[in-house]
Amino acid sequence: VKAAGIGTYQIFQETYHRPTYARMHSPRTRKGDFLWRLTAMDPAMRGGVDDVGIGALFGLADWRYSTTFEWSGSAARADLVFDGLDTVASIELNGRPVARTENMHRTYRLGVRDLLRDGANELSVTFESAVRFADRASLELGARPHVNHHPYNAVRKMACNFGWDWGPDLVTAGIWRPVGIETWSTARLAAVRPVVEVHGDRGTVDVHVDVERADSSGTLVVVAEIAGVAADLRLEPGQESGVVSVAVDGVDLWWPRGHGAHPLYDLAVTLRADGSDEGLDSWAGRIGFRTVRLDTPHDEHGTGFTFVVNGRPLFVKGANWIPDDVFPHRVTRARYAARLDQAEEAEINLLRVWGGGIFEADDFYAECDERGLMVWQDFLFACAAYSEADPLRSEIIAEARDNVTRLMAHPSLVHWNGCNENIWGYVDWEWQPRLDGKTWGAQYYDQILPSILAELDPGRSYTPGSPYSPEPGRHPNDPAYGTMHVWDVWNARDYTVYRNYSPRFVSEFGWQGPPAFSTLRRAIADDPLTPESPGMLAHQKATEGHRKLTRGLTPHLAAPDDMDDWHWAMSLNQARAVQFGIEHFRSLTPLCAGTIVWQLNDCWPVTSWAAVDGDGRRKPLLYALRHAHADRLVTIQPRDGLVVVLVNDTAQTWSAPVSLTRRDFAGDVLASAELTADVAPWSAQTLELPAAIAGPTDPRRELIVADVAGTRGLWWFVEDRDSALPAPALRASVTRTATGARVQVTATSILRDLTLLVDKVEPDAVAPDMLVTLLPGQTVTWEVACSPRADIDALLAPSVLRSANQLVQPTTIAAS
Repeated sequence: VKAAGIGTYQIFQETYHRPTYARMHSPRTRKGDFLWRLTAMDPAMRGGVDDVGIGALFGLADWRYSTTFEWSGSAARADLVFDGLDTVASIELNGRPVARTENMHRTYRLGVRDLLRDGANELSVTFESAVRFADRASLELGARPHVNHHPYNAVRKMACNFGWDWGPDLVTAGIWRPVGIETWSTARLAAVRPVVEVHGDRGTVDVHVDVERADSSGTLVVVAEIAGVAADLRLEPGQESGVVSVAVDGVDLWWPRGHGAHPLYDLAVTLRADGSDEGLDSWAGRIGFRTVRLDTPHDEHGTGFTFVVNGRPLFVKGANWIPDDVFPHRVTRARYAARLDQAEEAEINLLRVWGGGIFEADDFYAECDERGLMVWQDFLFACAAYSEADPLRSEIIAEARDNVTRLMAHPSLVHWNGCNENIWGYVDWEWQPRLDGKTWGAQYYDQILPSILAELDPGRSYTPGSPYSPEPGRHPNDPAYGTMHVWDVWNARDYTVYRNYSPRFVSEFGWQGPPAFSTLRRAIADDPLTPESPGMLAHQKATEGHRKLTRGLTPHLAAPDDMDDWHWAMSLNQARAVQFGIEHFRSLTPLCAGTIVWQLNDCWPVTSWAAVDGDGRRKPLLYALRHAHADRLVTIQPRDGLVVVLVNDTAQTWSAPVSLTRRDFAGDVLASAELTADVAPWSAQTLELPAAIAGPTDPRRELIVADVAGTRGLWWFVEDRDSALPAPALRASVTRTATGARVQVTATSILRDLTLLVDKVEPDAVAPDMLVTLLPGQTVTWEVACSPRADIDALLAPSVLRSANQLVQPTTIAAS
C-alpha cells in the first residue's frame, strides 16, 4: 500500500473455508473466490500514503472492501456468513444496508436472500477507524481504567492490537477470517455441542443440537455416529433443539502429553427431513474421551489449585500464548504446527490462550487435540475495567456464546478463565477511586460467563480471573490461595527472589531477553547496533525494560560493553532466571501444582519474555524450559540447609543411587557421598545433603554435582561474576552431515552453559540443545540442522560457540 501511492488496491480473499470442527452445509453455494478492492475512504490518503505511519494508516483511516460476484439459485434461504470482521463494519449488498458490526471476536450470519439478484451482485464492507470508535465509546460508556494508550476496553477488539509491553500499537481493520454465501432449504444445523462423559471404560456423548428452520412444519431427524455406534433424535414440527445420546464401550482415554496417548474419535452429525435419505446439513468433528476437574481443596497451607485428568493429579508445565502475528489472519495451520512443535520441544503440556488476544482459529485447538497439549482459554478481558452496560454487554454475551459453542468440543480445552488481572487490578491498581462506583466487569466474571458455561459447556472448570483466590475475602494474588502472577521479581527484584514464594499455582511469571541475533539483524538496521541504539529501543516496549534487563543481570554477570556479549549475556540471564523459578516451584510438588511461564511466542521481533522470537527462532530460554520441565528432575535447593529434590513426573517408580560430589573447577572430587532415591510415580522426594558436601572450602572455585542415573543437578556456591570460573578451554571439531553439521566439543576446563547460537551462521539453522555444562574431560556432540550452503566452520567461532565462561574470562578454543 505504501509503495503504491494510490487509493484503491486489489487484494485476494478466500471465499469460504471451514476446517474441522465446523458446520459443513450441503447444499452449499460457492461462487468462486472474491477479489476484493480495498479503498482508503479518507480523502487525504487517496493520493498516497508515503508520509503516513502504518499504525495511523490502518488505525485512524476508514477502509472499504468491495467486490462483485455472480449468483443464481432457488434455495429458500441464502446467508452471508462472515467468520471474522475487524471490527466496526457496515455491510451493504447491492447498495442496500445489511448490518453493522462492532465485534472482532464474533461470527455473523446475515439473511440476504431477498437482496440477492440473479447475475451480478455487489458486496461492500466499510470499516470505521477502531481507534476513533473506541475513543467515542469510552466517553459514551464512561471512561474506565486500562493499561497502554487507547481505551481498548470500550470496543470488542484484540486488546494487544492497541499496543502492549511486547507488541506494537498497530490497529488493524479488515475481513480477517473467511466469508461466503450459504444457501439452504427446510432446515440447517445452527449449533452442535457434544458433551462427553466417561464412566469406567464406557464413554457417552450427549450431542446437543440446535436447528434453524425455513418454516416450522415438518419432522426432522438428527443422526449422531461415533466409533460405529449411531443414535437418532426426532424433532417434531416447531421443535428447534434436542439431545441425541451415543454410548461407546471400551473407549481409549485421551491423555495430556507426557501421561499417555491422545486418541481422537470422529463424530458425525447429520440432519435430514423425516422420510428422506438426503441430508439437509451435516457437522463433523473429533472428540476425545477424558475427565478433567479442578481441585481447589482448603488445607493447612491455604487453597490448592490442581488439574486432575482421568483421576490423575497433574503438574502443569505451561506457557502463555499470545497472537502469533500482529496480523493474526496470516497465521496458518502450518505456522500453528511449527509453534506447537517448539512447545513440545520445551516439554510443555499446557498453553494458556491469554485474554488480551483472540479466540484462536479452529486449527490451533485441533493441533492441540492431536498432540495432547492442554488449553487454558481466557475470555477476552485484560488489564482493564469494562462497562457492564449495553451495547458492550450484549456484544460480550454474544461473543461468549459464539466461542464457547465453537470450542467446547475440543478435548484439549481443559479450563475457562474469566479475565486477565482485572480482579487484581480492581484491588491493587488504584481503580476504585477512578471508577467512583461505575461497573468494572465483575458481573461478567462472577455471573454471566459462568451462567453461559453452565448452559453450553457443563462440567468444564472455570475461574473468574487470573490471578484468583477461590477463598472469599482473600487477596486475588495471595500465593497460598489459588493462582498467582509473580511480576514483582522481574519488575523490581532479582530472580533469586522466586525462592521467597511457595505458591499453589503460578499462572504468570517471566524474564525478558532479546530475540535471536539474526532476528535482530533482520529487523533493525542500526549502525552501529548497540543495546541502546534507536532501533533497539523501538523494539523494547516494556516500561524501563532496558534498565530492568541491566538491573537483573548485574547481580550475576558484569554488564558487557560488546554487543555480541550483551546479547549473549541477556539471553543467558533470561534462560537462567526462568529455569531457576521453575525448578524451585517444581521442588515444592505437590504444594505447587503448576507453572505457566510468560510467554511461549512473540508477534513481531522484539525484546520480550518469549522463548520463541517473532521470526519463529528458538531462544536459549526454550532449551532452559526443556531442561526445567524434564520428566525426571534433579535440583539442589536451599531449605534450612541444602537439599536435593528429585521430581518424578512418570508412571514408574524412580529408584536409583544418588551420587553426590563436591568438586573444584578443575574437576577434582573434594568430597563424595551416596544416598538412595525411591521416588513414587508423579511425586517428589527431598534428601538432605551431608555436611561434607554442602560446606565448601573455597566457594569461588567449587560446585556440587548430584547425579541420579545420568540425570544431573548442579549447585554453584557463588554467582559467576564473583567466582573463579576459568577462561573457556576446549577442543572442538565440526564435520558436514546429510542434515547439516556435527559439532563435537570436549572440555579441558569446566564449561558452564555451553551453547551454539547457530542462527548467526545461518538464520534457519537449529541446534539440538543449548545450555550444557561440561566438567573437564566431558564431551558433547550436537547434530545441527542447517543447509549445505552453511559455513559450518563458523559454528566454532567464539561468537557462536558461547559459554558463561566467556562473560567472566576471555575465550580459548582449539579446533581440530
